Amino acid sequence: MLSRTADHLFWMARYTERAENTARMLDVTTQTALMPQSGNAEKQGWRAMLGISELQPAFDAKYDQLTQRDVIDFMVRDRSNPSSIASCLTQARENARAVRGTLTTELWETHNATFLELESRLKDGMLEQDPGGFFEWVKYRSHLSRGVTIGTTLRDESFYFIRIGTFLERTDNTARLLDVKFHDAGQNMPSDQGLGEETRLDFYFWAAILRSVSAFEIYRKVYRDAITPARVAELLMLRADMPRSLVHCMNEVLANLRHVRNEVSADTERYAGKLHAELQFARIEDILDEGLHAYLTKLLECVFELGQRVSRDFLVPLAA
Repeated sequence: MLSRTADHLFWMARYTERAENTARMLDVTTQTALMPQSGNAEKQGWRAMLGISELQPAFDAKYDQLTQRDVIDFMVRDRSNPSSIASCLTQARENARAVRGTLTTELWETHNATFLELESRLKDGMLEQDPGGFFEWVKYRSHLSRGVTIGTTLRDESFYFIRIGTFLERTDNTARLLDVKFHDAGQNMPSDQGLGEETRLDFYFWAAILRSVSAFEIYRKVYRDAITPARVAELLMLRADMPRSLVHCMNEVLANLRHVRNEVSADTERYAGKLHAELQFARIEDILDEGLHAYLTKLLECVFELGQRVSRDFLVPLAA
């Protein structure tokens, strides 16, 4: 496959996944902002989300003060922000258009319809009137794209590069969501923390996080007990049967890399295998002892490096 075609497919998938995960992060932050808390605590939640997305400097350069309305506008409709939902869905559609002949008709029409419907939804005031509904729509369109890909695409290199892009982006975003939310709640929480009457708000906080990654029902099925921070972290990091967990995402990245291996990719495949093995054999107690923020920071650096290696070995070389 031509590296330029692979590049478009890879980034089409990454931008679609990024839009979904931005919607998930905004949704959970909006939900937690509704809980009883001081105005300063609410602002810290929004600021933490901008920080973990590495968008704080860009936001501060544009706005004099931080408000929920401005953060949502910046993260959703602002096309000067390359990570906004509008920018991501536009870029996903442009990458799809560039390789339209490689995609199935159904997949191209899905991306094109998402872009066209996005414009109308931003104009009709849905974001202001029902932000939760808008975020659900973004997630639904991403689900639809992924389902159409699986249901209509030949299992060849095109499919594998789409999957690599999807799961590499999801690894990054799941780690960022975990980091920002544990940062909000306070670091170094004991792994045996439970939920008594005095910590009822904790239940809603952690339940909102689980719902943001479609994991609330999964948590109940797996643990059948009170929601605790350590178990939330374990589910979203180390459970291979959880579709959005870090270890599951890395399993998918590694499996799809093996399908597209070439004469220069062995080192990249080893790097991905090492990262996967570290997650596969990790224990949540050891991670919490080390410090979750430190662990996730290191992981994000490794995921970034893996993305660079994939670009070097398979895609259009990144500009220096």
